[in-house]
Amino acid sequence: MSDDIEIKMSPLCRSIEKDGKTVRVEIFEDDKGGWLLEVYDEFNNSTAWEDPFETDADALFEIEATIREEGIDCLIGPVDGGAF
Repeated sequence: MSDDIEIKMSPLCRSIEKDGKTVRVEIFEDDKGGWLLEVYDEFNNSTAWEDPFETDADALFEIEATIREEGIDCLIGPVDGGAF
């Protein structure tokens, strides 16, 4: 038996650029049929949504709405990745 778990990535994963800043959007299936959303900034800081989405399209809609309403800066962390 293998303990390797294959992660199913959504074809909707992409980079989004706004105001000269870019984030990488990763959407992947959880082990219960839901879709998880995690966003990485240029410094490799991540922002992850705790609750799964019903579809990968719902997850993409959420990140696009977040960027539109709050701005891309809400997803950009410190340059040092929060190191002390």
